[in-house]
Amino acid sequence: LKILQQAGLIEMAEGKVKLSEFGKNFMEVKAEKAQDASADLSDAKPVAITEVRQLLPCIADSTKFRIIANMAPPLGGALKALEPLFPRGRYSERIGALIIQRGDVLTTVYGTGNVTMTMIKDEAEARKNLERLKETINEAIARGVAPAPREKVRVEPMEIYKYLPQTNCGECGEQSCYSFAIQLMNGEVSLDLCTPLKDPKYRQNLEHLQVMAEYI
Repeated sequence: LKILQQAGLIEMAEGKVKLSEFGKNFMEVKAEKAQDASADLSDAKPVAITEVRQLLPCIADSTKFRIIANMAPPLGGALKALEPLFPRGRYSERIGALIIQRGDVLTTVYGTGNVTMTMIKDEAEARKNLERLKETINEAIARGVAPAPREKVRVEPMEIYKYLPQTNCGECGEQSCYSFAIQLMNGEVSLDLCTPLKDPKYRQNLEHLQVMAEYI
């Protein structure tokens, strides 16, 4: 159970265990993966944000919020073709989702139609970002052609450091978290060497760093 909790698949509270939102999405994607093999826009339909279900405090920063919303119809594997639309976006085959970073806000669009967004100020900002996301996707669908790949955005060490635990524990073999950030940017180390990032409280930090790692 501890391994499942560290992976973000389950949540434990008051002795009870339940699937996390990430875990639910993961199971849905596993069940539907065979149907989502297509990665083009030829059969994709315009989408709409049909529901914003929850507004919860962020785990990484209690002054910010995270939301869970729904996009319909589900885009399935067509999400992969939309990755180049976003300067800091990557498609994850493992969870069947498009992960987009814009500033501190991390948005995950699942092939099942679920959408999560973290590090937002309030519901108004969430709805504004969701509307912009919908318009960007629908413009691409209207063209019916997968966008051309974009040049990757350069990541600086200080940006990486911002999302590290900043404990300077030395478990990674480096003298400080900033040294680790420099080594990570240079491709000398990997994120899994940072043991504290495996703690569930750093889950959102890890998600941000995984997105950044795609651009190093």
